[in-house]
Amino acid sequence: MTMIDSDVLADPGLPPGPGDALLEVSDLDVSFPGEDGRVSAVRGISYRVAPGEVLGIVGESGSGKSVSSLAVMGLLPPSAKISGSIRLRGQELLGLSDTELSRIRGRKIAMVFQDPLSALTPVYTVGDQIAEALLVHGGRSMTAKAAAKRSVELLDLVGIPNAAERMKSFPHEFSGGMRQRAVIAMAIANDPDLIIADEPTTALDVTVQAQVLEVLKTAQEVTGAGIVLITHDLGVVAGTADRVVVMYAGKAVETGTVDEIFAAPRMPYTLGLLGSIPRLDVGRGQPLVPIEGQPPSLVSLPPGCPFGPRCPLHVDACDQAEPELLVAPGATGDHRAACIRTAELAEADAEGGELAAEVFDAHVVESSVADAVPRADRDVVLGVQELVKHYPVRTGGIFRRTVGTVRAVDGVTFDVRAGETLGLVGESGCGKSTTILEILGLEPPMGGTVQVLGSDTRALSKADRKRIRRDMQIVFQDPMASLDPRLPVRDLIAEPLEVQGFSKQHIAGRVPELMRLVGLRSEQINRYPGEFSGGQRQRICIARALALEPKVLVLDEPVSALDVSIQAGVLNLLDELKARLGLAYLFVAHDLSVVRHIADRVAVMYLGKIVEIGAVDEVFAAPQHPYTQALLSAIPVPDPEVERRRERILLQGDMPSPANPPSGCRFRTRCPLFLTLEADRQARCIGEEPPRAAARPAQPGTSVVDHEAACHWSEIKTVV
Repeated sequence: MTMIDSDVLADPGLPPGPGDALLEVSDLDVSFPGEDGRVSAVRGISYRVAPGEVLGIVGESGSGKSVSSLAVMGLLPPSAKISGSIRLRGQELLGLSDTELSRIRGRKIAMVFQDPLSALTPVYTVGDQIAEALLVHGGRSMTAKAAAKRSVELLDLVGIPNAAERMKSFPHEFSGGMRQRAVIAMAIANDPDLIIADEPTTALDVTVQAQVLEVLKTAQEVTGAGIVLITHDLGVVAGTADRVVVMYAGKAVETGTVDEIFAAPRMPYTLGLLGSIPRLDVGRGQPLVPIEGQPPSLVSLPPGCPFGPRCPLHVDACDQAEPELLVAPGATGDHRAACIRTAELAEADAEGGELAAEVFDAHVVESSVADAVPRADRDVVLGVQELVKHYPVRTGGIFRRTVGTVRAVDGVTFDVRAGETLGLVGESGCGKSTTILEILGLEPPMGGTVQVLGSDTRALSKADRKRIRRDMQIVFQDPMASLDPRLPVRDLIAEPLEVQGFSKQHIAGRVPELMRLVGLRSEQINRYPGEFSGGQRQRICIARALALEPKVLVLDEPVSALDVSIQAGVLNLLDELKARLGLAYLFVAHDLSVVRHIADRVAVMYLGKIVEIGAVDEVFAAPQHPYTQALLSAIPVPDPEVERRRERILLQGDMPSPANPPSGCRFRTRCPLFLTLEADRQARCIGEEPPRAAARPAQPGTSVVDHEAACHWSEIKTVV
């Protein structure tokens, strides 16, 4: 399994001294060669991690978070120029040879990477890869039998069911969450002193994210390790970290305890990051704060504060010299910020989201005219009734036969009224994408009905489909994959207009108008997609979708691939367009905090069925299906005090296969409520599928207007 002599790598390490810092990074600089000069990816960052402490490092993409952690691990390419000091238990790591670092990596320092599928070797079983980490660092005292036994124990520790059998599986046979748990098991195999977790939950569903964070917490308790948690999700940091380092343009711009940073940010950039996050516990009354502009190029930074061009508090003095990281005025403890105007933030009357909105001049989008009309009186622009989409499972070569059925969508019912937003949420594999593809296809469904703007898709002619497609457009998750990189923006936005036969004169006037509508400048019209940021590319996709003046927009995870600061701008834009143009949205997402901010109604989907649906305020205030409650409890809130009080509902296992769904209630195999029921009640869950019925009122004596749940024994459980 390995060509390296295990005795060479076995190293007992230095015993920790009393009061020693576990990891001490001082004045770390990292630069890479580039076409226009050296790129200064990390510029003089310093921090300490104590034994058993969790340090969160946050910032936008390109801020230097991951590069700094790779420097600690000694995993940067030879072209990188590194200076400064990295000391682990007092031992200097910079300057060590690869063989010397190999004695430390995996034993004293372990790393959990963002993509577990890339971190695991596809040709070895999961058990073999964990055993390899044990054998390489265990010396001759660690036998293959002992390593295999320990691998089972580690997989069991991180929550892999039936660990003895699953260790024989290959990485592709695990789900995303299980793969990440296996990587954590490998990381803690040798009881490391330090675990570096680089965006460990970014690509995971919220329920799996909660499981992985719980596993990391367990790993820390078992090993006593310090953790460096790198993330862009400030909600994750709020509930996990002890101290925080905020990075911008390769430099730390604010540091302090998690309570100090979240309660009293003293750097406008930190304030903007906190204000840009949609909060699960706050409705639309608090505006989102977009941080306009883009981070600066790290090739040749101009003098002064690198955040200056994007900062609402910028003054001429900010351009004279880059501010140092100094103790913030009025701060307690070691709270430092790199800003010459920290005193003004300290003296402000407002705090939190209100202060961010005030400083960045963010406003709540005014309601549209349609909001004044009762929902029952509005037209149904999209109606789905008992929609079914099954896929046959076939086997064999020439003579193929059907051996099963994947029930991707199995009786979905909902409607979207004019001027409203319906959020469709659920874990990966629940059927969200299949549902919208069936709607957008405008073909007769396998079962049920789909009505778009009053037209039944079962009776549409080819001309009818072309006409309806003008009124229903889609914005996809990945803007770069949605846009042809060979075409300039002008052609990309003009394409739907050309397909529908509009004149060149009309198109020439319409394209600049659409660019202004989504907040892009007309001089950018001849640029190519690669020349734009992620948020700008998504704005191009929205402009393209609006070209034909549609009445319905289907938005498939439109902000999940964006930084929170950019995400806020896109969400604000969608709100403004809806109010101005009277659009209706079908908004597919897995992040319920985003849905809370943008949607009027929410439908929760599980294994091909909608298990709860209703007005956003009703569902969030009084969730009644156990699955909805678990989803809501898994979303972190960017407030350490709130996070400490909240109850987490951790779902066990993964979603069953839609090719073999459980009998009765499909959620019962993971349902925490099911485990508490008496035998006769459990029998009903096993044998009878629960129908969607009116939910219970949140307050006795009140009535429920728009809220249904599919659970035999539903009960209200407040988790927000």
